[in-house]
Amino acid sequence: MTDPADMIVPLLREMRAENLAQHEQTRVMIAALDKRLCVEGAQSSFRQALTADSLLSKLVTGEFEERIEALENKVKELEGHK
Repeated sequence: MTDPADMIVPLLREMRAENLAQHEQTRVMIAALDKRLCVEGAQSSFRQALTADSLLSKLVTGEFEERIEALENKVKELEGHK
């Protein structure tokens, strides 16, 4: 039977190899998560830009509608005076 002291060094080497493998797995997972967060951030930014654009469009359209309505009211006034 082997001496337990002779088993310690191989066991430590095995643990070190497992530890390095776990660290590499963690690095890969973190890299994938970073990439995913970057994509999600870009999608969120794009959604916000679309929302801002649609709000701006509504404001512009609303202002245009108000101007048309004001012109229509003036035309109605002019037609009523004739």
